[in-house]
Amino acid sequence: MQRLRNFLDHHCDNPALVTVIEGLMVACKDIAYKVQLGSLAGVLGSAEQINVQGESQKKLDVIANNLIKQALRAMPQVKGLASEEESDAVACNPDGEFLVLFDPLDGSSNIDVNVTVGTIFSVLQSDPGDDPTYESTYLQCGREQVAAGYVLYGPSTLLVLTTGKGVYSFTLDPRVGEFYLQRENIRVPATTKEFAINMSNQRFWLPEMKNYVADLLLGEEGPLGKRYNMRWIASMVAEIHRILTRGGIFMYPYDSREPQKPGKLRLMYEGNPMSMLIEQAGGKASTAFENIMQVEPTSIHQRVSVVMGSKDEVDTVIRYHES
Repeated sequence: MQRLRNFLDHHCDNPALVTVIEGLMVACKDIAYKVQLGSLAGVLGSAEQINVQGESQKKLDVIANNLIKQALRAMPQVKGLASEEESDAVACNPDGEFLVLFDPLDGSSNIDVNVTVGTIFSVLQSDPGDDPTYESTYLQCGREQVAAGYVLYGPSTLLVLTTGKGVYSFTLDPRVGEFYLQRENIRVPATTKEFAINMSNQRFWLPEMKNYVADLLLGEEGPLGKRYNMRWIASMVAEIHRILTRGGIFMYPYDSREPQKPGKLRLMYEGNPMSMLIEQAGGKASTAFENIMQVEPTSIHQRVSVVMGSKDEVDTVIRYHES
């Protein structure tokens, strides 16, 4: 089996990027250990504070954020970082080459009930004159990403990674503390009969999304002509991992609960990195109106609607929104 470091040495042309990915994985191994221990490590429950997103933080949100921040700040290759849990961008090392954006614990509402959570990350190139304390330094569209990935903390701990040359999956062997390559050149099937969406928000969706989902539920007798199964885990990492494993479509569309926000998920920490993975695997990622990685960001905490997964099904959603 091929270790992560050996894989990166042969598939990544930039040694500095290799170091950044490896450094991130040191923090993620620590998070995985704490997730496995659960209440034995005192990581369950609320932190009794609100983050910049206006959400109640779990203890493990704070712990995971601090572990990743500490690891990145120690790396000379990292100029700055931005986290879903931080109000502002954080300067790391002035001569660094990269900017790292991350969601330290996606799906944290699941942690207390022992359901899958994960870490999502995105790596951007930094120019020499960039100031890592300025939000504008990080406002690059998704096409500018040099690497993206997630770590899934489930029955096994998995790293799914792209550096722009396909998507690869690694499994952590806790006996030796190493990630080993398991799946190469992952591909998302173009068609699917499986969708994931939070149906409890249906009354707030746009009419086009309501019509699409209504037609899904009609099955073989409906205009889409096939029977669909619905899934919902409330963890984007888990949803996207299922799609990268067997296909499907994941949707968190615009809704009218907060009309001033174009969606719920964060463009820089969730939308862009997951879109890069999906596209590198042959799938498609859209807001239902435009490609997610072409959205020009205006804020590091900008939100976006998300429709991603099997290409043909995403195209179908887009057609509903064009009619």
